[in-house]
Amino acid sequence: MLSKGFEIEVYTSTSEGDVVGLSDRIVAELDGFVREPDSRNVEYTTPPCYRYERSLCDLLRPRLQLRDYLTQLGDYTLTPGSTIVLGDTSRFYRSDPGNPYHTYIEQTYGTSVVTASVHINIGISDPEILLRACRLVRLEAPLFLALSASSPFLSGEVTGYHSTRWGLFPKTPAHVPLFESHAHFITWTEQQLAAGTMHNVRHLWTSVRPNGDRRPYNLNRLELRICDLVIDPVALLAITALLEARLLQLIENPALDPLNSSPLPISGNGNALDLITLTDRNEAAVAKTSLEAELLHWQTGESILAREWIEQLYQEVWPTAKNHGFSCFLLPIKKILREGNEAQRWLKLHQQGSSVRSIMQEAIQAAILQEAALQSEICRPLVA
Repeated sequence: MLSKGFEIEVYTSTSEGDVVGLSDRIVAELDGFVREPDSRNVEYTTPPCYRYERSLCDLLRPRLQLRDYLTQLGDYTLTPGSTIVLGDTSRFYRSDPGNPYHTYIEQTYGTSVVTASVHINIGISDPEILLRACRLVRLEAPLFLALSASSPFLSGEVTGYHSTRWGLFPKTPAHVPLFESHAHFITWTEQQLAAGTMHNVRHLWTSVRPNGDRRPYNLNRLELRICDLVIDPVALLAITALLEARLLQLIENPALDPLNSSPLPISGNGNALDLITLTDRNEAAVAKTSLEAELLHWQTGESILAREWIEQLYQEVWPTAKNHGFSCFLLPIKKILREGNEAQRWLKLHQQGSSVRSIMQEAIQAAILQEAALQSEICRPLVA
């Protein structure tokens, strides 16, 4: 098994669902939380861990601590979703007005980057295997967005996206290649920094990227960045299990590398359908309709629904997950495919007449109840 760690961004809000900025107080008074450029969301990170049971508790404990702290401040809580569902999206609410990088982000991108998400980090120490993994996951990242989509609303309105976050997010730089090697990644990054298309080594905002303690030179993990916030930790671990199983499959079978196994060209003159064009189109389609999106399969170029592709991938990686002892954590994928992701469930409620506010209030309460149940049933016995 591979190590897993998570970066969780989440909005603070009133119990009525109105997003409010509290990160400056949270970061000052609670260990383990860091501020985002806008004060209305806050981030915490879990340590690398091999066991899914331990990862579940690592996801829950900081959130429960944060919830307790918020109730001490007043009628405050955490709200699901990856966009500001109820609140002002016309301007930034700066968490650190003196931070020049935050100033750059605000002036360059505005509130299009004031989103909440989950970044899934999987440990891979060999840089060439890591870059191979990034190539494969780059082409299949839309499937993970389809499972996680949770941002169909913005400022109280239906947007027409299942993932408004990814539909509007300014991927940067505008064109990111499939890195053919670690050396290619180093050279490309140095060129972007020199040209100013990247402000710093962190300023690579794409669906997946190689990460490490001294980028681009020292790398040790794959970071999947495309997922919307998955407030349900059990569902998040299922998505992570699908990713880990796919990576283990690739490690065991290097022939899955897109550089070797795709009949489509890696690059083109803009007229041919190359792999970068294909995945960009797939990401856009999934941002709109998630599991129901019509995609093009990178291995065949043929049309396939996102949910059908995920079902195929699930069956393909199941033996690998079983061999490594974590296939049970894949099972909630079936529930997502059957009942829909969070965005789809919310949109169904809205179509049935529920207001955006009432949908978010119900989601807030459901998350609180689920976390309390998981803490009682799983984390405490694990500690004991």
